[in-house]
Amino acid sequence: MIVVSAASGALGRLVVEQLLTRIPAKDIALAVRSPESVAGFAARGIQIRRGDYDVPDTLPTAFEGADRLLLISSPELDPVRRTGHHKAAVDAAHKVEVGAVVYTSFLEADKKADGVTAAHHVTERALRDSGLGHTLLRHPFYSEAFLNAGLNTAVAAGELWDGTDGKGINTASRADLAEAAARVLTEDGHLDRAYDFTGARWTYPELAEVLTQVHGKPVRYRQRPELTAGIQGWLEHQVRSGALERQTDDLGHVLGRPPTSLHQAVRELVPASGG
Repeated sequence: MIVVSAASGALGRLVVEQLLTRIPAKDIALAVRSPESVAGFAARGIQIRRGDYDVPDTLPTAFEGADRLLLISSPELDPVRRTGHHKAAVDAAHKVEVGAVVYTSFLEADKKADGVTAAHHVTERALRDSGLGHTLLRHPFYSEAFLNAGLNTAVAAGELWDGTDGKGINTASRADLAEAAARVLTEDGHLDRAYDFTGARWTYPELAEVLTQVHGKPVRYRQRPELTAGIQGWLEHQVRSGALERQTDDLGHVLGRPPTSLHQAVRELVPASGG
């Protein structure tokens, strides 16, 4: 039995779809806060269990009988609450003797314990100390945070304004990361390993060129000296600092193919506006 926690989110749903191409539905269980949110999967023969990170007492029953548990990280942004969610999940997995845990961590969580990596760093240590067999899937930022239908505005204007100073970005698509998780859950040889996943590195100047190719009209790259407001500005700062330039072969190794290219991602994530 494979149990997927937090399965009602965007990544979780993609993982489940991948699992359904590999194993029978009866061998999959979903641990979710609101079972009604995944009623469609129940109709396809998947077992649905209530497993709420905010209600730790629900987790042991939700994880019961799992040969492998995909522990998808909590969507909670506050690191203290997120850490509490993850510790409760690890304790529950240990209590019911889960066979192995696959955890969606974040790049650099093994080295840094602040900001984005704070809760992941603690969770990795908790898994190590639990004695449970486990695999760490350290994710980069999702490509969808940068490559999305909003870029059609740049195509319409013929200009792509950017505040990353042309630095490299190592994002990966949710689809690639979901497929990798499904492979780790259903294949041998991944136990007690840590994977540092990155997609194919790209830059905004390259993105402008790809937008031009895909949409068939010129899109010029324009460097903006100031950062965008809000979360996008924070992401731009991370890129500008060089924090997203690291590159590894781990994702391609697990997938058995190259990660989604920038050109393919633009075709899939930035549909042409009109014609």
